[in-house]
Amino acid sequence: MMITFPLPSTLTSQFIVATERLLFDVESFVPWRIGGGPFKKAALAALNDASLTMTHHPTPWKPTSVPNLSDEERRRLRRTKQHVVISSSAPPHKLPSILQTARAVARALARESGGLLFDPLTGSSILTCGKCTTEPMAFSLGDDWLSWDVQIHDDATCPPWDPADLGVCDCLRVTSRGMRRFALPEITLDGAACAHNLCAINLLRTVAHRLVTDHLAYVTTHPDATERQIDDYLRIRPSDQPDGSGLPFGVQLTPYNADIGELGRTGSIRRLKVGPGPGTGQVTCLKVGPPPGFAGSLNDWLCTTQALTGHSTPAQLGRHPIAPAFAA
Repeated sequence: MMITFPLPSTLTSQFIVATERLLFDVESFVPWRIGGGPFKKAALAALNDASLTMTHHPTPWKPTSVPNLSDEERRRLRRTKQHVVISSSAPPHKLPSILQTARAVARALARESGGLLFDPLTGSSILTCGKCTTEPMAFSLGDDWLSWDVQIHDDATCPPWDPADLGVCDCLRVTSRGMRRFALPEITLDGAACAHNLCAINLLRTVAHRLVTDHLAYVTTHPDATERQIDDYLRIRPSDQPDGSGLPFGVQLTPYNADIGELGRTGSIRRLKVGPGPGTGQVTCLKVGPPPGFAGSLNDWLCTTQALTGHSTPAQLGRHPIAPAFAA
């Protein structure tokens, strides 16, 4: 089955620099303070065509949700009095270069002002000190472009004295934050054992890498496309895995309403909003699960995928014809 979702004509992404004081004019910041490197010319071009903007607000930034901050970052954020919004707007085929350019400008601005750099979409801060002072030249999804919303059902099924009792535990849900930055639905894994949280994140990270890699290739070669189709079966290759090795395995992708979750589940989860509300007809989230024919539970499958990436003997994965990652 093919899953279809629209491609917007323009995507907007923002970064926030929160600072105690700003001793220079933001409008004159680029090009004179961004320094050299590959992003200086790109930043100038983006400012000239208005695909990159910077707006100074002489007020503190008050985010609605930044769950991934340390206590020290929260303390520093409370002391800030001003913030700057760095915004990029461009069609999908301009990704990821426009995103890297915007974040490079944001990093430089945070460094010059001694401020904190935040990504509101991931709900995280971005380091601007040490080895992370500049934006990496090569794009990598692992460079803080995604974060993970990990939640447990209120009415957890695992006994508190034995959270690793995987036969009865299905209280974990992990959802990505940041896929929609690339005009893709977020991805989620719902119903695993809470002891498998790291395995779930590792699997979703691998799936995200494959989806984003294929998607960027598609929008680059189809700049005028208004929608995209992907197969609901995704075959994970060794090259999709962190060390570039391991054995291939398949995953099933299912359109998913993250505001509702699984029908019939006990307990509740504070639902993460991942896009347009119900009834819009848009696919805003994809559930990741075992392929057709897999004999076992979701927990069994998670263990199997981790074994395959570690070069262990594969368990029965179920069979499905290999399909292209996307269709024109």
